[in-house]
Amino acid sequence: MLPCVDFCGLKVTRLVLGANPFAGYSHQSPQRDQAMLAYYTVARIRETWDRAEAAGINTMVTNNTTPNVLQAVREYRSAGGALQWIAQIAFRPGQSMEEAIDEAVRIGCRAMYFHGGLVDEAYQQKDEAKVRGWCERARLLGVPAGVGGHAPEVHFWADELGVADFHAVCFFNCGSLHAGKGDKFRLSDVAPAVACVRRIRKPCIAYKIMGSGRLDPRMAFEYAFENIKPADVVNVGMHRGDKDGVVEENAALVREILGR
Repeated sequence: MLPCVDFCGLKVTRLVLGANPFAGYSHQSPQRDQAMLAYYTVARIRETWDRAEAAGINTMVTNNTTPNVLQAVREYRSAGGALQWIAQIAFRPGQSMEEAIDEAVRIGCRAMYFHGGLVDEAYQQKDEAKVRGWCERARLLGVPAGVGGHAPEVHFWADELGVADFHAVCFFNCGSLHAGKGDKFRLSDVAPAVACVRRIRKPCIAYKIMGSGRLDPRMAFEYAFENIKPADVVNVGMHRGDKDGVVEENAALVREILGR
């Protein structure tokens, strides 16, 4: 197994397998989105999780709204899949956030955090009660609750409120608070994101450390692990449609960089 940390009471490898490619979220182009969705059938998603486990990863993150991803999670958990599931929570049309939280716990998530776009929106509205209520419901059901976010100010706000057990911090402010909005990837965003991770004392998941495929993996991993806190982890989506062995290669890189 890759090196692990105590993450809100869970033993989590410092490399966590993400799921944006499974759901067709390339953050590059609509054509790339469609190619990822076409490649990642439920069977291929489950195979990728099996390969991640074999490569030494013990935790995955997925959303709870994309049909093929949610079906794969249900099947994987029902079959006794070994990877721990940290759920990124939003809600589907006709579903409340409370129902989404309850569903993820029933399926078997070990922790959850709330989608960065939703937390960004709550920050803009200064709606403390909404985020606090989401987190309290998750904890009431026995799982740690975190917040996503695409800008440091969102995380500082949530941290001051004391609502979250952990934070999922985006290295690139490419979400709803970015100047111009949408998929904007600027290297000038990375240093403030890293400073945010280090300032927040609670555990953090650093994500989009490669700028959604724009940066060299070794460079991105080295920079991330040199700058995040020792008990933090990185969440990386991996598209096997580009390179079938990408999961194994990334795990080997992390093992080398962390010296184990």
